[in-house]
Amino acid sequence: MFTIRRLSKQFLTCSVISRSYRYLSVGAASHKTATEELQPTINIIKEDLQLIHRDILQHLGCYEQELNELAKYHFDAKGKLIRPMIICTMARSFNQQQDNFLHENQRCIATLGEMIHTASLIHDDVVDSSDRRRGKPAAAVQWGPKKAVLAGDYILGISSVLLARIGNSDVVSLLARVIQDLVRGEFMQLSTKESDAEQFQDYLNKTFCKTASLFANTCKAAALLGNLRDINLNQLADYAYEFGKNFGMAFQLIDDLLDVTSTDDDLGKPATADLKLGLSTAPVLFASQQFPELQTLILRRFSESGDIERAVELIDQSDGKARTYHLAQQYANEACRILSEFPQSSNGSNRFLNYLIYLTQSTLERRH
Repeated sequence: MFTIRRLSKQFLTCSVISRSYRYLSVGAASHKTATEELQPTINIIKEDLQLIHRDILQHLGCYEQELNELAKYHFDAKGKLIRPMIICTMARSFNQQQDNFLHENQRCIATLGEMIHTASLIHDDVVDSSDRRRGKPAAAVQWGPKKAVLAGDYILGISSVLLARIGNSDVVSLLARVIQDLVRGEFMQLSTKESDAEQFQDYLNKTFCKTASLFANTCKAAALLGNLRDINLNQLADYAYEFGKNFGMAFQLIDDLLDVTSTDDDLGKPATADLKLGLSTAPVLFASQQFPELQTLILRRFSESGDIERAVELIDQSDGKARTYHLAQQYANEACRILSEFPQSSNGSNRFLNYLIYLTQSTLERRH
């Protein structure tokens, strides 16, 4: 996590943003034009996602009717599916067959990424006592926390079986690290550091563990399972990891920004959920540098009456939201810069790299 530490010091004091800097500096045309040019590639990835959704439902099927229903509950294709989307696109850029064919094991990595992520959400909703997820009641609300935990365990168990079938020890280690980091990140959320510098570093480390690690390690796994020839595959797999890490950090920063700027309906879950859980994310941490009174609220985890309302008021008065967006831009720019290190190809892999750039751009503009 050396890069995260270095960036945290740089951006803690950075607050000036160019408002004309709407898109990443990667030579992209307008959003509409880019979408039209990428439509054939988008259609290919959509087909991948349909197969992944089918695979997940098949893998989770079991004879216990209630467990069968519970395990599949949040796999209703209403999520963003950004994880398998990124993994499939990265995987195809590493293949040299016609149409950059997606190998079965690579599709399995994308499937595992979504399964592990969803299992972690089910567990998180129990720990956090959250009542909504993806626009409907959380599994723990529908079936109770005990059964929800067991369902999350079941999904992870099926994931372990699928991972073992891939038969690649390096890939197994990468996916095991994802689960390890998810647990570490959840533990980090249970405490609050004393100083503002420690709080921001802890926030970045937690963000890596809970979000960016999955993007990073699954992108690397998909790359290692590719078949590019006459290149240093391990070095390119490391680039894939760095792309995933920076994309994941940008994605979560925008998520945390939306938590204090969007409505419940926009998000499909309660707004200001982080503050209600006592969590300090980038907008409030940046705002606390302008309004030191926020430190008192942060340290008591917004537990007293009126704390959340006061925190939102001070965030709105500060440049915390603007600085959060700017930090997300920096991570997104770094993700796109890393893609420029990939070899240029005449077999069509460039269009998948271009789609990764488009997805990175889009995550900065999303509203939910």
